[in-house]
Amino acid sequence: MGVLDELVARAHRRAQGLGNLPLSNPNSHVDFRDAIAGKDRISVIAEFKRCSPSLGQIRTDADITRQVKNYIEGGASAISVLTEPTRFRGSYEDLRLAVAAGDVPALMKDFVVSPRQVELAASLGASAVLLIVRCLPGPLLGELVESCRQCQLTPMIECHEKDEIEIALEFEDAVIGVNHRNLSTLVVDVERGRELMKSIPRERVVVSESGVQKPEDVRHLRGLVDAVLIGTALMRAARPQDFLKEVLS
Repeated sequence: MGVLDELVARAHRRAQGLGNLPLSNPNSHVDFRDAIAGKDRISVIAEFKRCSPSLGQIRTDADITRQVKNYIEGGASAISVLTEPTRFRGSYEDLRLAVAAGDVPALMKDFVVSPRQVELAASLGASAVLLIVRCLPGPLLGELVESCRQCQLTPMIECHEKDEIEIALEFEDAVIGVNHRNLSTLVVDVERGRELMKSIPRERVVVSESGVQKPEDVRHLRGLVDAVLIGTALMRAARPQDFLKEVLS
C-alpha cells in the first residue's frame, strides 16, 4: 500500500468514528472564496503543519496560536490547517485553535472522504474544506461538495491532472487548487502545474499549492492564480510574518 492509499484508508476509519459525535454548525463563517479572490494581486493561504510524508518532521514544537497570529500580522488572507494525525501530526484541536487565533478564514486540509468530516470542519469554525479529486471516485466528490454547500463552506477541489481539472470545473462554486506535487511520487513539478493552470478559465478562483521555498518563487504565478498556499517555508522561517510581507510586496 502506497502512502496516499494508506492515508485515505485511515481517513475512512477516522470518519467512521465520527458517527455519534454531536456536531453543531456555527452561525457564521468568514468567506474563504471572497477572501482570496482576485488576480490583480496575489493572496497567501498560510499553512500550519508539523510534519509531512515528503519531508518528515518540519517543526513539531510549533505553537499554533502564535504561528497563526504571525501569519495574520504578515498579511495572510487565509489559514490552512493540517488535521491529519498520522503523517502530518495534525488534529481537530489545531483547527479550533487556529480559528480562535484570528478573524481570517481557515481551510481544513485533510483527506476528506465523508460528509461527517465536512460537518465537523464547520462545527470547529472552518470556512473551507480541501477535497482531493484523486481520492474521491465516482459520485463521492459531488456528495462532499453538496455537504460543503449545506454547511456554508467553500469546497477547494485539488487537482494534479488535466482530467481532474475538468471534473473540478463542473462545480461552479468551488475554488480550484492545483497541486504541483504528485501525491504518488511526492515529486514537485512547478512548470507542469503552470501549464495546467492555463487551462482554467480566468474567472475561476485558483490556488497554487506546493513549491514555494522563497518569496521570489511567487513572482511567476502573479496574474495566473488568485492565491498561493505556502506551508513548509513559513513553518521554517524565523519570522514568518517577514517572509509573508516580502511575498506580498
